[in-house]
Amino acid sequence: MAAVDFRDNLLGISWVDSGWVPILNPGNVLDYFSERSNPFYDRTCNNEVVKMQRLTLEHLNQMVGVEYILLHAQEPILYIIRKQQRQSATQVVPLADYYIIAGVVYQAPDLGTVISSRALSAVHGIQSAFDEAMSYCRYHPSKGYWWHFKDQEEREKAKPKSKKKEEPSSLFQRHRVDTLLLDLRSKFPPTFYQPKPGEKPIPVEVKKEIEPPSETVKQEEREPATKSSTPAPPSKPPEKRARLQ
Repeated sequence: MAAVDFRDNLLGISWVDSGWVPILNPGNVLDYFSERSNPFYDRTCNNEVVKMQRLTLEHLNQMVGVEYILLHAQEPILYIIRKQQRQSATQVVPLADYYIIAGVVYQAPDLGTVISSRALSAVHGIQSAFDEAMSYCRYHPSKGYWWHFKDQEEREKAKPKSKKKEEPSSLFQRHRVDTLLLDLRSKFPPTFYQPKPGEKPIPVEVKKEIEPPSETVKQEEREPATKSSTPAPPSKPPEKRARLQ
């Protein structure tokens, strides 16, 4: 793998050489870490000087500067390498830690980076929540502020519309309706009736009124005509009264 300059931010990258993975062990893991294509390795460290002079790693205790040591090993899956600044044979300052899992090298984040990342994630979540809340806020000068949710309209449409209860009729209305129904029944009597629900309707026998014979009708018409043709008796003349002188 070609070496790439990622010195600005090494927390977001990883490095692996598949040729070394099957043979990794605590004895050669530092050699694996010191490959030229590894972006985490500093070429100016004391390990590079010891390697060029073909000395053992015990000579690092006698030197001053940046060095790499194997801090922890859990074969065959996990190795932890520490980068530190040696100031004397007994005094060192840790600079960074790297962990190798299944041959893949990562840089362990420091405490400040972890807290900053968690705080940034929390602030981003809070900001997103405020932005979404503001998208549902509405304002009108006559109404003021209110919330308008997108799901609210869908819920209102999905809800079954409740039927309005009809108000009970008054006594006057019921009496008036009964009177009108009786009047209509007398004018238009039913032609069929049903003894029980589900049975066949039976026609109603309507009794016809007996019409008087035509002769009697003619006689009744003639009688008032004869009465009107007879002359009325003459009225008496008015009596004469004596005048008083």
